[in-house]
Amino acid sequence: MPPEADRALLALEADLRQLEADYNAFFSGRAARPPAELRHSVESAVKHLDRQRPAAAVDRFRFGTLQSRFSVLCDLWDRGLRAREEGRPGPFSHLRQSPTEDARRPVDRILHVATFSHLASEQDKLRDLYHAVVDGRRELGASQPPFHRFAELVKNQMAEMQQSGTNDVAFRVAITDGRLAFTARGLAGLPAARDEE
Repeated sequence: MPPEADRALLALEADLRQLEADYNAFFSGRAARPPAELRHSVESAVKHLDRQRPAAAVDRFRFGTLQSRFSVLCDLWDRGLRAREEGRPGPFSHLRQSPTEDARRPVDRILHVATFSHLASEQDKLRDLYHAVVDGRRELGASQPPFHRFAELVKNQMAEMQQSGTNDVAFRVAITDGRLAFTARGLAGLPAARDEE
């Protein structure tokens, strides 16, 4: 693949990571609006690279993986937006309580959401997910799990779901009723697997 095409793939990977982080910020309430401009930019880059059709099989596979990931994430984000607009639970939903309810019980909130398809090449995302768990446990006054144990848990849950026929697995870290909830869900419509810290 020509160097400029390789740079385009690297840029697409970086933009897709940033887009996922920006949507996490939006759905967790840290950003006021979804990142529509960056999403449009990533969509344009995907269409442009799709027209180029890389000659090398390894590059076609690399682009196909990114294209598939973007499609899966867009579906997930759109379902989250529709659910929010319709006032019903969705893949990123959490309870929104009135001020008087807030005074009586802890607020449920999402701390982080990350989607994985090839864990070995997504170590930065794995560390971000781990830090979200650490921050949540610290906030609740709980002890911190060692990274290697956490990484093994994620790896095992992904392997179990991928053996059942799903490629992409979404992990969510949330505080629910004063406890840290760490959940995993296969994006091919498989039931959620749940581990509470």
